[in-house]
Amino acid sequence: MSYYFAKKLDAPFSEAVERTIAALKARGFGVLTRIDVQSTLKEKIGADFRPYVILGACNPKMAHEALKAEDKIGTMLPCNVVVQEVDGGTEVAAVDPVASMQAIQNASLASIAEKVRDELKAVIEAI
Repeated sequence: MSYYFAKKLDAPFSEAVERTIAALKARGFGVLTRIDVQSTLKEKIGADFRPYVILGACNPKMAHEALKAEDKIGTMLPCNVVVQEVDGGTEVAAVDPVASMQAIQNASLASIAEKVRDELKAVIEAI
């Protein structure tokens, strides 16, 4: 089982980021964090890196359900979505919450993870 699903876009990086945020919002997700990996690596260690952003996405309703089902699940939230520049365009990838939560033996949580996966897949497809 793969731990992510992805889609390549024929779009500039900044446009891909905005399209991704809009698609997340349309499916009920907010972006809690936005990490600019390129600038962070440059600032912290002087490394050059391609445009790469990590968006910490959260659907409040589903997060609430998950927290009620498993109180330590906050260690695995929010769901990360990556937008990065690749040869010939941009790629958007989202974590597969079902894969990331396989180690947790909680049937209620597994069903919530499946719902989140369906929503994140819909986000990726909509971009």
